[in-house]
Amino acid sequence: MKITTITLHRLTGGTPDGGWPEGHKPEDDLHTLLEVRTDQGLTGLGSIYTGHALSQAALDFLRPLWQGESALEPERVSEKLRQSTFWQGRGGTVEHVISGIDIALWDLFGKACNQPVSRLLGGCYRDRIKPYGSILFDEPPRLRDKLQATVARGFRAIKIGWRPFGRRNAAFDELLIRTARDAVGPDVDLLVDAGGSEQFWPHGYKWALNTAKMLANYHVGWFEEALPPDDLEGFVELRRHSPVPIAGGEVLTRRQSFQPFIERRALDIVQPDATKCGGLTEARRIAWMCYDHNILMVSHGWNTAVGVAADLHLAAAMPVAKYVEYLTPSPYIEEIVTRPFQIDREGYLKIPDAPGLGIELNREALQRFSGKP
Repeated sequence: MKITTITLHRLTGGTPDGGWPEGHKPEDDLHTLLEVRTDQGLTGLGSIYTGHALSQAALDFLRPLWQGESALEPERVSEKLRQSTFWQGRGGTVEHVISGIDIALWDLFGKACNQPVSRLLGGCYRDRIKPYGSILFDEPPRLRDKLQATVARGFRAIKIGWRPFGRRNAAFDELLIRTARDAVGPDVDLLVDAGGSEQFWPHGYKWALNTAKMLANYHVGWFEEALPPDDLEGFVELRRHSPVPIAGGEVLTRRQSFQPFIERRALDIVQPDATKCGGLTEARRIAWMCYDHNILMVSHGWNTAVGVAADLHLAAAMPVAKYVEYLTPSPYIEEIVTRPFQIDREGYLKIPDAPGLGIELNREALQRFSGKP
């Protein structure tokens, strides 16, 4: 079975705000869906954490490497693409598009074998997992409303991140956390993301440590991106002294970039994003590296329903797994598939058990967002 074409689908009109200083509008072009077609009629779905124009340029650049390749060998094909673009890739758009191709090839492999991707990744350790609803901080009254709405949607774990947390003063940061804990009560897991990958992040180790001590008073489950993402030594020191677990890694690509953070034990929770780190192939390698070092892996997933499905299968195939990230509300998750994900009464998501990723695109919604059938 050979790859014949790869099609990209633009997603605009429902883009959630990502928390950057300038904000994001619904029409912003930040995520792209990818569809691999084969000479035997099967198709596979992938997701790319990059807008359409850049994704198309990288896909065209990679065309001589993927066209006519096997559609049933995701690990070899994605590694071929990676190794063959050493000077142009190693991160950024090229690696992000390789990630989308890799996810789509796993979807295809599962469909060809009539098996869910989780089984092909090594086997299913669980059939459901707790999602955490991922939302942005806001002014205290609006934050309270957003948190209560998220709980009402069924989430029993919530992550709040980015502005205005860490952008004013310590007293305001504590007001936000106190408001959040009061809004959700003691039984909902509360996670905090400072958003240290924002451009020109001003805070260093001492701010992060003092903030971590404050978060511990409110039983926060982890402190994410407290420092700029390349500050390896800062994360090593912070993890050593923080009273709450330290998380990070969403901006890293390729397993080699994660290796020093894992081997130096710079993080308690490592967060690869399959839609940009190299796909399910690289995310699985990173996850097993974490497991071998007794470090928790929780996928970063500020993306699409295809990304959520990939993360669910990866979590199912790991011996130890705790959460998957679920951006909410998001039309690109909740409207883009024919059978939306459903949170059960205990706050868990079922791992799809149909062949491949176990999802099907809602073509009507896709046309609405992309303008293409």
